[in-house]
Amino acid sequence: MVTAQDAPSVSWEGRILRLPGVYAAQADSSFLASAMHRDLIRPGTDLLDLCTGSGAVALHAARLGARVTAVDISRRAVASARLNAALARLPVAVLRGDLMAALPGRTFDVLVSNPPYVPAPSLSVPRRGARRAWDAGLDGRILIDRICEAAPGALRPGGQIFMVQSGLACPEKTLHRLNRAGMSASVSHRMTVPFGPVTCGRLAWLRDRGLVPADTDSEELVIIHARKE
Repeated sequence: MVTAQDAPSVSWEGRILRLPGVYAAQADSSFLASAMHRDLIRPGTDLLDLCTGSGAVALHAARLGARVTAVDISRRAVASARLNAALARLPVAVLRGDLMAALPGRTFDVLVSNPPYVPAPSLSVPRRGARRAWDAGLDGRILIDRICEAAPGALRPGGQIFMVQSGLACPEKTLHRLNRAGMSASVSHRMTVPFGPVTCGRLAWLRDRGLVPADTDSEELVIIHARKE
């Protein structure tokens, strides 16, 4: 187990541009990138970044030598990630699609993802607008559960997934789903961060649902790591 104090920090190289409504790389993106050590990402590693947003994590993996494919359902995110890859002169293939539907039959050595994971007062994810980058249903798990379902088929034997999520979205369920799918899953990194603007804006609702205690002003982020046997 690695805590935030032990994990290496990641500073993005160059400026990360994004169109309006595209998620800005924040603490969770940097936290995910910090888990991608050079002993894991080697030259030639085939890596898939799902829900790439601006492409910050994908660019970090490419700088470590990986052959990177990045996917997002948002047209603006895809345009932003392609622009950032071009500006950085990094060969990142950015595709638009709904998770693995963009890559039928493809498999990878490593899958990384910073999916929407904030609980929201809706039974479905938004189809447009900035909230699409973070709202993930009543329990925050709509995208997480779909990635857990897709991961075994997207990975080669011995392949690994690294996914960041909030403690508000029940990491125990993520571990259970991945283990039930035949993967060996654990929490590899933890860190605590203050609530951001989105969570602060719906604290009353989160507390009414029992997801946030009344005296809490921070949340735990975790890196879920799983290996396909």
